[in-house]
Amino acid sequence: MTMPGFCPSMAAPSAGHPPICLADASGAAGSQDMLRPRLVLFGDSITEQSFRPGGWGAALANTYSRKADVVVRGYGGYNSRWALFLIQRIFPLVGLPPVATTIFFGANDAALPGRTSQRQHVPVEEYRQNLKTIVNHLKDCSKSMVILLITPPPIDEDGRERYARSLYGEDARRLPERTNEMVGVYAGQCIELAKEMDVHCIDIWSKMQAAEGWQKLYLRP
Repeated sequence: MTMPGFCPSMAAPSAGHPPICLADASGAAGSQDMLRPRLVLFGDSITEQSFRPGGWGAALANTYSRKADVVVRGYGGYNSRWALFLIQRIFPLVGLPPVATTIFFGANDAALPGRTSQRQHVPVEEYRQNLKTIVNHLKDCSKSMVILLITPPPIDEDGRERYARSLYGEDARRLPERTNEMVGVYAGQCIELAKEMDVHCIDIWSKMQAAEGWQKLYLRP
């Protein structure tokens, strides 16, 4: 039961200002202006798991807790090709677009053909084109949206091999399904595309490896 004069979505008052009722339907434009801005994180499992304790998504949500809503749209195992099937649903061309979006694919695209994860492989030329398609769609959604490309992270090949052998012993894979060198090629294409399309980019492939002991500092099996 709702009490007379009670607003179910009453915003907390700030110093010197009365509370604001977000459910006030005084007009479509006015109500939209009261909505909190959204930051959308779009990517694979690295994005999907970003709200785990200590995760980068959780850190963003904490930083913008009073300013914006951080929305996670991460899909474990996805590559840039499969991401194209999602963009119309996640980023419709109607409605209020996010103020900023991160695009974080490439770790799965860089899986080597002929290896155990070949189903996820996307040729590097197609990877670049897929990112371009996603960026163009976001630009169609909003001319003011901040778009941030993130390169795939580096691969600790020795660490992955040790982990595989700890699980499967001699039955562990004989050849790595990903190499750090190949991931670097995909990272390079991501950086070049960001420059070409005049959007922001974080080169975590390089930045992570610049830190001593990055394998254990940033990565897990």
